[in-house]
Amino acid sequence: MDMIKTRDLTFEYIRRDEGGNVESINRAIDGVNLDVKKGDFIAILGANGSGKSTLAKHINALLYPTEGAVWVNGLNTAEEKNLLEIRRSAGMVFQNPDNQIIATVVEEDVGFGPENLGIPTEEILKRVEESLKAVGMFEYRKQSPNKLSGGQKQRVAIAGIMAMKPQCIVLDEPTAMLDPEGRKEVISTVCSLNKLEKITVLLITHHMDEVIYADKVFVMDRGKIVMQGTPREIFSRVDELKKYRLDVPQVTELAYELKKEGLDIPDGVLSIQELVDALLRLYP
Repeated sequence: MDMIKTRDLTFEYIRRDEGGNVESINRAIDGVNLDVKKGDFIAILGANGSGKSTLAKHINALLYPTEGAVWVNGLNTAEEKNLLEIRRSAGMVFQNPDNQIIATVVEEDVGFGPENLGIPTEEILKRVEESLKAVGMFEYRKQSPNKLSGGQKQRVAIAGIMAMKPQCIVLDEPTAMLDPEGRKEVISTVCSLNKLEKITVLLITHHMDEVIYADKVFVMDRGKIVMQGTPREIFSRVDELKKYRLDVPQVTELAYELKKEGLDIPDGVLSIQELVDALLRLYP
């Protein structure tokens, strides 16, 4: 069964003047069809203004389609009766963890969501412990979030979503404000949740090295999906990605340049070890 499904999804931002008259219409999403199976790890790429963040907000029913439809775990997001269950099924993690952390103690913050859902106290305590352990932050449960690093704060924000028992997590550029170490912490956590907890992950990012862990990649441009495939398939099309103002991982770029110089390097190299192996085959 699909965890996320969109059909001909179109969304327009409409700007009106003080009299309510339409001044401008910006079509941010234009006829997007998306199928994400339960347990998938999906990455969505796109330059600024491509529509990827607008798409993310539809999955949590923060926005509603102008045309077309979105289903989350089989529920149509346009039907008001489905909203609570949809937001339980698909949790959102945003760029800035400070915007999601509201309590003065880590464990209290993680328990905030389940408490709002009316979960019994004993079950909340169990969920808080499980969620903090899942993201590697249990030992910090009594600390103030203000004393944590950016990467640690984002892991706490993810734990807060996990405590609500979602089947899907949508991460809208969760590492955009983090240093390299923080980025590594968060992506490692996301991969673990996907592989060990079987959580469906939809990652929106502009860091190409984070994409290599995904099962499938969608590239957006001007509100449309213009490329899709595995990370290796996508990063084998370097020139096409650059046309959409996107880069590739550094090692992929290096392999691409070496191939242009005549070396027999395979397309879509994703790791340093893959490049080393390719070079050793050429120069044993």
